Amino acid sequence: MSNGNSVTMVGNVTRDPELRFTPSGQPTATFGLAVNRRWQNRQTQEWEEQTSFFDVVCWRELAENACESIKRGARVIVTGRLDQRSWETSEGEKRSKIEITADEIGPSLRWATAQVTKNERRGPGEGSARSGGGSGGAQSSSAGTTADYSYAADEEPF
Repeated sequence: MSNGNSVTMVGNVTRDPELRFTPSGQPTATFGLAVNRRWQNRQTQEWEEQTSFFDVVCWRELAENACESIKRGARVIVTGRLDQRSWETSEGEKRSKIEITADEIGPSLRWATAQVTKNERRGPGEGSARSGGGSGGAQSSSAGTTADYSYAADEEPF
């Protein structure tokens, strides 16, 4: 992401991730993200709030892990890039929207705990995470943070 188009958003998932596949079999998932901004009005001393809504797009293993790991209402951290998509409606009206194409997604631990399960490492063309082994990424847990950090000596922890 060295092109200057990088963004980090923290917000609440507004709809469960939906997994689809491209004609070539590439997994992709989308979900909604609500990002709140809160500030104090200096004139009235009242707190004001504004919510922005974004569609988040994920690809490949990230898409599959997001579908297994996050649900509506979860608070997540998303890093990626902004992409503008344009189209024309059947009535001939031009529309566009800004999406976040995610590079990384993680649970926000500010008001929650999470349990992390590492997926098995796979090479190109070895199938999906669902058939390749390992369960999803971060999952909500109210019991506390109990991550499994075991890994082979010759591989990176994450």
